[in-house]
Amino acid sequence: MTLGLFVTGTDTGVGKSLASAALLHALARHHTRVVGMKPVAAGAEPHGGQLANEDAVLLRAASTVAVPPALDNPVLLPDPLSPHIAAARAGVRIHIPAIVQSYRQLAERADAVVVEGAGGFHVPLSDTETGADLAQALDLPVVLVVGLRLGCLSHAALTLDAIRARGLTLAGWVVNRVDPHMLAPEDNIAWLRQHLRAPLLAELPHQPQPDARALASRYQLPAWLTDRT
Repeated sequence: MTLGLFVTGTDTGVGKSLASAALLHALARHHTRVVGMKPVAAGAEPHGGQLANEDAVLLRAASTVAVPPALDNPVLLPDPLSPHIAAARAGVRIHIPAIVQSYRQLAERADAVVVEGAGGFHVPLSDTETGADLAQALDLPVVLVVGLRLGCLSHAALTLDAIRARGLTLAGWVVNRVDPHMLAPEDNIAWLRQHLRAPLLAELPHQPQPDARALASRYQLPAWLTDRT
């Protein structure tokens, strides 16, 4: 059975893509076929002769399985905006059932799939649906990336409540030290340990030039994530 994880964050810009790519590298030490998925990506630039999103490119570099872009990034929007605005400007409708189908096709080709959501957990995908609806439709254990900066405790608690309200499980969380000048970081991490009540999978240091492969060693994966059966 394929292992699947949905990665969300306390906000945009907290390092979800870096944490997801490092997680893929960590999982690849235990699973032969690992692949990342960026279901909805807003912001495209030329890459290798075609348009691509930088987050999707980072996940592909950390994957051990090459798949068509239509599977690992089924919704690619040109403008770096909230997905619902970017989709409207591009004349595109984000269709959650189609994304779920792409995920299922990925799962058939891989031992482990890491799905990185867009923005925060409730990022709007349309006037009526959000990233939380996508996470609920995929029905995967959730990994929460906490960008360690002022305000992150409230954001983490609110996101945890939203995850549980959807009937989903917080499988673990990742601390990313996005602000190297933050005061009392250890006190904040202690609060998160107490209140999130889930395993701390990794603590990622601040890096001027982030290296996902090097950060893989920061992950301490529980047995259910490393089991090959």
